[in-house]
Amino acid sequence: QVQLVESGGGLVQAGGSLRLSCAASGRAVSDYRMGWFRQAPGKERELVAAISRSGGSLYYADSAKGRFTISKNNARNTVSLQMNSLKPEDTAVYYCAACDSPSSGDCDYWGQGTQVTVSS
Repeated sequence: QVQLVESGGGLVQAGGSLRLSCAASGRAVSDYRMGWFRQAPGKERELVAAISRSGGSLYYADSAKGRFTISKNNARNTVSLQMNSLKPEDTAVYYCAACDSPSSGDCDYWGQGTQVTVSS
């Protein structure tokens, strides 16, 4: 069993930055492909960024490229998402997940989510 707890969400003005963190317990983040997903009201959940078990392979949705950076700290068993140049359309609940295949949504464990609100 893996527990994932996100933190770092909040309200920020457009152009600002936030850093989301996901603390894992029960298993190592290096045991999974870790993903950050988001879901806005009335929209489907989408994969924003993912990182491989080794950390050597990264994925970003087109909407996140050049603005978001995913990273992990194996010693602290955490995964982070640095979000810069935020836009109102980034407003959503962001979820951390431990996955076999983030791109297909095949994830075994999910966090409770953290709200990100970007004001214009």
